[in-house]
Amino acid sequence: MDMDNHMTPEPPISQPSAPQPIPTAIPMGPGFAKPPRKKGIGWKIFWGVVLTLSIIANLVLLMSLFGMAALISRTTFTSTEKQFEESVLVEGPRHQTLAVINLEDIIDESMSERIRKQLEQASKDSSVRGVIIRVVSPGGYLSPSDRIYNEIKRFREQTGKPAVAFMQTVAASGGYYTSVACDKIIAEPTVITGSIGVIMSHLVIEDLLKEKLGIEPVVIKSGEKKDWPSMFSRTTDEQAAYLKDKLIRPAFERFLQVVYEGRRDVLTPEEVRQLADGSIYPASEALEKHLIDQIGYLNDAIAATEQLAGIQGCRVIEYRERFGLWDILSVRNNTALKLDRAALQQWTAPQLMYLWDGR
Repeated sequence: MDMDNHMTPEPPISQPSAPQPIPTAIPMGPGFAKPPRKKGIGWKIFWGVVLTLSIIANLVLLMSLFGMAALISRTTFTSTEKQFEESVLVEGPRHQTLAVINLEDIIDESMSERIRKQLEQASKDSSVRGVIIRVVSPGGYLSPSDRIYNEIKRFREQTGKPAVAFMQTVAASGGYYTSVACDKIIAEPTVITGSIGVIMSHLVIEDLLKEKLGIEPVVIKSGEKKDWPSMFSRTTDEQAAYLKDKLIRPAFERFLQVVYEGRRDVLTPEEVRQLADGSIYPASEALEKHLIDQIGYLNDAIAATEQLAGIQGCRVIEYRERFGLWDILSVRNNTALKLDRAALQQWTAPQLMYLWDGR
């Protein structure tokens, strides 16, 4: 029996298919997406170098600016010569010049120092033959007002050069106090002046602390008068009389003395005291009461100063603060809002002032 004829044949072993060749090009057509293009590394390196150089250049520039600012600050604000720029108001020969010094706004420590420096610059300049103090101020603090008065008197005595006060708009209280240091006072027709006297004010926050905030102030003192006046308690009649005697009266008597010394040729001490009730006066009444010498404008003040200096046809300049790089790069301390202890003390402490408080 043949066994081979009855056996089932085995299926043939499949042979592995040959590897397909990798196409050298990607087929393009509507069914295929276009691959993104790769950016070159060279551009990245280029822009990186540019950015780095830009940062370095800006740092160098910034350091240079700060260095220049420090140099300007040292040379401008420490030197006593030519600290202020000269702006020409009236052309004329340089060898005979009149300098206009502006006394504007509330009289405080910074204004007192600024006026002192301008007078110092004028005194050292041989071409300056006289000064015009342009006053636009309702007054201010006692000590700065008195220092400006003294600086004007000292300028006149040490240099022999005249000083003329020229009032505009408002020149009251401390503004008038400083004006009487001059040889002559000229006011525009619309000026308000006078207000000879002293004023003091302070805040009382007792009810606010106790009733609104529930805060009870505790003050421990060595004597009864140690904290008079206090912001934590109401001012009694006894306290008001004490403060008037210790503070108001001496400052008021000093004001009367200054006015009499400046106007002794036209006013007696009794007349000065009669005018010193705090009243304000328009220019016409001030002239009538001999508080001023003349009503006029800047050209009249120039003519009066020339006459006192014995010259004619002067060049007139105005002192202005230099505006340098330091002002751009820095913020002055006195312009910043500070809520420190010193600032709070200044705001809440009693303020004794030669000020027309016409609010």
